[in-house]
Amino acid sequence: MEDEKYFIIKKNALPEVLLKVVSAKKLLETDEALTVQEATEAVGISRSSFYKYKDDIFPFHENTKGKNITFMIQMQDQPGLLSCVLNHIADFGANILTINQAIPVNGIALITLSVEILPTASDFSILVEGIERLTGIHSLKFLARE
Repeated sequence: MEDEKYFIIKKNALPEVLLKVVSAKKLLETDEALTVQEATEAVGISRSSFYKYKDDIFPFHENTKGKNITFMIQMQDQPGLLSCVLNHIADFGANILTINQAIPVNGIALITLSVEILPTASDFSILVEGIERLTGIHSLKFLARE
């Protein structure tokens, strides 16, 4: 079996803590006045469990195409690397909506990208894995999906 990074798992096979993290995230999205502490108490998990898993679990939507996805990339500050990332996104068939780059510190740049996954695009995990494989990419984290 290949070294897969993403899996689709039925809800009943997930540990309860992961389902509670999703519930806490949903509470935070729907009630802006709610704190992380209040949301985690409401669903019955610790804040540390929430922070441990919050960037790694998202509800699966049958149709992720035509959706906006925002993610953050931590990468080396080297000429041409951002261009490679943007070309990879364009080759995938996604539409870049926004690009935000912080001033690089100690040779590391933080880039936040919002992209629209077009209906003609292939599997989104192919895009993510392709970016993660680029030399100079340290990490890619999902921030939002709508």
